[in-house]
Amino acid sequence: MGLFSRFLSKLKGESTASALDWDELNAELLAADLGPLLTAKLIEEAKKIKGDDAGGSLREILKSHLSQKNRALAPAATPAVILVVGVNGVGKTTSVAKLAQHLKNQSQSLVLGAADTFRAAAVDQLVTWGARVGVDVITGKHEGEPASVAFDAVKRGSESGTDYVIIDTAGRLHTKSDLMAELGKIKRVIEKMAPVAEVLLVIDGTTGQNGLIQAKLFSEAVDVTGLIVTKLDGSARGGVALAIENQLDIPIKFIGTGEAIEDFALFESESYLDGLLGD
Repeated sequence: MGLFSRFLSKLKGESTASALDWDELNAELLAADLGPLLTAKLIEEAKKIKGDDAGGSLREILKSHLSQKNRALAPAATPAVILVVGVNGVGKTTSVAKLAQHLKNQSQSLVLGAADTFRAAAVDQLVTWGARVGVDVITGKHEGEPASVAFDAVKRGSESGTDYVIIDTAGRLHTKSDLMAELGKIKRVIEKMAPVAEVLLVIDGTTGQNGLIQAKLFSEAVDVTGLIVTKLDGSARGGVALAIENQLDIPIKFIGTGEAIEDFALFESESYLDGLLGD
């Protein structure tokens, strides 16, 4: 059942929602990770709904808080470079593999760059995924220069006429400045050979407001063009998606819903709203 479904019947015509109803909705929205600012806005706007089409009115209110930016991935080039960023533990490397499989299913050619050189496990994981997907993975020395690996991957993609090059980056947070400086360097080195078409930030949808904080930090440091939200099934429990889009105007482009490589899909705002409304 969606967050708003049981309240819609009380919003038709002259609202019969009581103060207790609104308090309960407030608590549920906060529990669903919409955050206090957006929750207050939504309740204020919902209280103004008049007429019998409460569902349609509420849908338009919710839709107005989603980003209106293009959710499509940058078109294939030779190559289109995608930089994938995020903190450790959010499913970043797995998301790189899932995105690679998604693009390969569309008959796109790919090269992957394992630029998380300080975590041998991350490099090994990407190499394993690359073998399963059937794409080349460019690696470097353990604790080597991440920007060098990224450059080599883009070079391989350029020389082979590859459609996409996807770069997996480190996510360790010794300090914010160290991580962001490294990402900035990787991007500058890549752009000596090809423009960066997308910077996709991976966040864990179950981390709630912490996911929003991460999105703010990365968007301040690099030009994030879109989000991949893991562990988000598009239902009412994914309120953080609405919170992020409302506050940062960064479109969610993909969602990860499970561990399998097929558990990856385009984020569809209308289906997401259906989940919130219980349609």
